Amino acid sequence: MSRKRITSKELAKLAGVSSATISRAFSPDSRIGGATRDRILAVAREHGYQPNAIARSLNNQRSRLVALVVNAIGNPCEAEEQQLLVHRLQAKQLLPIILCCADHTDRLQLMRLASTYQVDHVVVFSDMVSMQDAVEIFHTTRPIIVSFEPLENDSVSHIRIDGSAAAGEIIDKIVKDGKKRFAYLSGTSSSWIDKLRRKWFADALARHGMAFEADAYGDYSYDSGFKEAVLLLHRSKADALICGNDVMAIGARDAARRVLNRNTPDDLAIVGQDGIAMAAWDCHDLTTLSLDHAAFMDAVVDLIDRHDADLEGPHSITLTCKARWGTTA
Repeated sequence: MSRKRITSKELAKLAGVSSATISRAFSPDSRIGGATRDRILAVAREHGYQPNAIARSLNNQRSRLVALVVNAIGNPCEAEEQQLLVHRLQAKQLLPIILCCADHTDRLQLMRLASTYQVDHVVVFSDMVSMQDAVEIFHTTRPIIVSFEPLENDSVSHIRIDGSAAAGEIIDKIVKDGKKRFAYLSGTSSSWIDKLRRKWFADALARHGMAFEADAYGDYSYDSGFKEAVLLLHRSKADALICGNDVMAIGARDAARRVLNRNTPDDLAIVGQDGIAMAAWDCHDLTTLSLDHAAFMDAVVDLIDRHDADLEGPHSITLTCKARWGTTA
């Protein structure tokens, strides 16, 4: 038989304090004496009291919820980033709601559902949703957009990623090493992320009077990297392959070695993008266009803090990528 829950007013009477003191005892950032807090928590444990976060959010108009709109969490890069961000949010007593857009047919309804919880913040990582839709659905807060897509909206803050300098550094080395025929393996044909990443490398090649001679499209997975690399390298004479992410680059490297008997970097230079931890493993040792994921998530939290402080916005933060050298290029 379930035990009847006592109310905060009943707990206040048992502890001999006011209801306001009960509320402060369960708020980590409230001012209250340590001895008083400990006494209230002891009485609460004795009587099985738990504060009602929903009721509290109605009183102070803060839910402490953060909606994270992502493509997926199975991708190693996104998984690494989300774990870092979740830990940072939890340390600030904020709770994430993760919305996975991949394989979800009605993404707008997914965001509408999250908006009904009156989230305090929304961070949009996904390029599968319209930025304007996100702004309209989460109209009670200022969205934070992590986007490669050009944005012209005064109601959003955004984080931009710039890898142009690092891409130039990588291309300069590969060209110096004697590679002349470049190919690009994208994740998806419609992704703003892929379009901009490819442009970084295409611009760097143009400075050498060169261009990509072949293209292929995967889906960011190892299997697509393996399969598409076999097909691409069969139909072209590419001696350098730039991949849209690290996972596809690892698949492409394995395909080149196991199916085509081509070794990296002598026969074929391979470059990934993201800088995931797995890319640095000895068995992969991938050259990659790397983003500091910890700094990336710190930037997200910084924008959340600016919004909480009600600083005038929108705010913009630009992060730069670096070349992380391995043995594949």
